[in-house]
Amino acid sequence: MIRKIVDGVYNVGVVDWDRVLFDEIVPLPQGTSYNAYLIMDEKIALVDTAEPYKWDELKRNIEELGIEKIDYIISNHAEQDHSGCLPFLLGEFPEAKIVTNEKCKQFEMDLLHIPEEKFMVVKEGDVLSLGNKTLEFIMTPWVHWPETMSTYLREDKIMFTCDFFGSHVATSHTFARDYDRIYHEAKRYYAEIMMPFRSFIERNIKKIESKEVKIIAPSHGPAYDDPSYIINAYKEWIDARPRNLALIAFVSMHGSTRKMVDHLIDALTSRGIEVRARNLITTNLGELAMDLVDAATIIIATPTMLAGPHPAAVSATYLINALRPKARFAAIIGSYGWGGRAVDILKSIISVKIELLEPLLIKGLPSNEDYKALDELAEEIKKKHDSIEFQ
Repeated sequence: MIRKIVDGVYNVGVVDWDRVLFDEIVPLPQGTSYNAYLIMDEKIALVDTAEPYKWDELKRNIEELGIEKIDYIISNHAEQDHSGCLPFLLGEFPEAKIVTNEKCKQFEMDLLHIPEEKFMVVKEGDVLSLGNKTLEFIMTPWVHWPETMSTYLREDKIMFTCDFFGSHVATSHTFARDYDRIYHEAKRYYAEIMMPFRSFIERNIKKIESKEVKIIAPSHGPAYDDPSYIINAYKEWIDARPRNLALIAFVSMHGSTRKMVDHLIDALTSRGIEVRARNLITTNLGELAMDLVDAATIIIATPTMLAGPHPAAVSATYLINALRPKARFAAIIGSYGWGGRAVDILKSIISVKIELLEPLLIKGLPSNEDYKALDELAEEIKKKHDSIEFQ
């Protein structure tokens, strides 16, 4: 499927309608795409490629435009979903040069065994003339790898951003149109991939905004002919201020922990705090990650299993460490039958900078005294929330 961006610029990438998992961990409920942009001028440039198993489709799209020669392959990012077809392209177009930065060159030499002489290295602000069109290279590191860059097509004011501003969405639309759906999927993508790099993203947004941009063309999901929509969404997500939201990530084996969670939901809600409760056995990883974007407080609720926390609670805690959300406070609650070290083990795993509230672990089913203790925890969370500024 070929999609026109503007005259002389086409998305010849591949829509992956069937893919359900990314990096063997990230669920893809809407599929995804690997956008590759062909710029046709006196010289021909291709911006990014696709997963190697999609080479036949990428090749077919290029051939449909009658392309017999590619002069430059712009590689904004070395990860294989964008660089994986480089060896095939070099086999098909041996005269082509891969245009990228020094770090990306080194990654692609390691990951794909591409010879060094195939590369043309560019730096911040370098330009490449295709004839009537000019490409400018902007280093945008840590969105989400250290070598990532963006490519600006000056004459058409298109910013090719690779993973930056992307979304895992399989769609026939060239540009974002169903904004409710796209917002949700773009936020999921940000939460799962970009959230740990908030400070870098803020600096890189300023670089993007320093140019006159009419179209943002990422390498996953639709392009944006209203760049302010996705830029403003990112500014909201990277804002250091959380929302007045408590996220309860829980698992319950025999009902005791679930009773605690249900009571705490009511106690927090009655105090004016929004609550999201996610059952770690049934929840989608992306939904949990999206909640982490906004939460001021995170509560891990777990039964004691073989003297420690339930493995699902351990996994969730590890995810929190990896995504490094903006939450200010955390608590651990749960139940046990005869003893164990569930709290100690979870506390030892937590490595993010966050204020840990006093844990609450009860024996067996919660008693009236235990419910009072949960009310006290809710009151403490309310006071903590009253002390900070929210979005």
